[in-house]
Amino acid sequence: MSNHVEAEKRNHRKLGQELELFASMEEAPGMPFFLPNGMILRNELENYWKQQHQKAGYQEIKTPIMMKQESGHWDHYHENMYFSNVDEQNYAIKPMNCPGAILVFNHKRRSYRELPVRYAELGLVHRHELSGSLNGLLRVRSFTQDDAHIFAQMHQVKEEISSVLSMIDQFYAHFGFKYKVELSTRPENFMGAVEIWDKAEAALQSVLDEKSLDYQVNEGDGAFYGPKIDFHLLDSLGRSWQCGTVQLDFQMPEKFGCTYIGEDNQPHHPVMIHRAIYGAVERFMAILIEHYAGEFPLWLAPVQLKLLPIADAHVAYAYEVKEKLLAYGYRVEVDERREKVGLKIREAEMQKVPYMAVIGDQEMVKGSVALRKHKEGNVGIASIDELIKRFAEEV
Repeated sequence: MSNHVEAEKRNHRKLGQELELFASMEEAPGMPFFLPNGMILRNELENYWKQQHQKAGYQEIKTPIMMKQESGHWDHYHENMYFSNVDEQNYAIKPMNCPGAILVFNHKRRSYRELPVRYAELGLVHRHELSGSLNGLLRVRSFTQDDAHIFAQMHQVKEEISSVLSMIDQFYAHFGFKYKVELSTRPENFMGAVEIWDKAEAALQSVLDEKSLDYQVNEGDGAFYGPKIDFHLLDSLGRSWQCGTVQLDFQMPEKFGCTYIGEDNQPHHPVMIHRAIYGAVERFMAILIEHYAGEFPLWLAPVQLKLLPIADAHVAYAYEVKEKLLAYGYRVEVDERREKVGLKIREAEMQKVPYMAVIGDQEMVKGSVALRKHKEGNVGIASIDELIKRFAEEV
């Protein structure tokens, strides 16, 4: 089968509709509506993200979607922004999360002993993309960036970048992605002093070398405020998607008066590290849908098990099984329609449910189920305890 045909089969807009994950509506072009199944997928991604960030010593924050325009952070994005007027004041809907994180850092006096401060935010941002470029969840106008902003002293930068790279590696491995790395250096319209740029680029390069990561140098492609490392995911068709990014920033802390009191009792500007792993939750979902062709691993699947009673007499027992599995936090549905079991199996296969369990007289007597796996068919009779054990191991 050609790559093109295979890609069309995996198209996330088509699968998004078939599996009822999300909808695009005229009432809000480029601003996706998440349906219950899509919300489960999304919550699983966000919960995993929150757990890993907590473990890694990040603190989670949430900042307003709309701020007064004179905060001056937006010069670079002006063309693509949405504005509003409230109480005769101009407000901007944020196109990025950095200013919010800076305001949180600045809201109290800081000592060098507190650094590094690591703030993580699943922040909703809006950017006005041209309507012709909108594409399902891949190119949208409202999206959630999984940002983190680390405020550090210069001597802490290498270690912080190193642990960010380890975290990114762990995330992508968890989803089965391989990736490529690019280091982007000083652009023509850079801000700040050349020697600071040289220092920053050298720091990023030495971390990449120490981790023996293969990387390409992308001359002149850095952000205007600092050099960056970009991550390109390779999906199951070998297509490349730009997702994670780690950026060093010496400009914003200075521009917005971020300071901490050093050991010398003098104020100093911290270095700011911006980083995202998914990039945007919506876009990452689109990539995942296409990568897995909608056949999600058990932990991500919106419905993990479909119970298929053969006749009315088996429905009550099916609900007992469901209750037991719900108690362990599994997502289970009972298909109690008066249809032939063959049809129920076919439909569950089309919905790409990882597991199905057929229930008839024998299963009721034995307190078991006849288990089937998506695309593999029959995997044998399992007691409820065996089923729970199997799921626990797979998840």
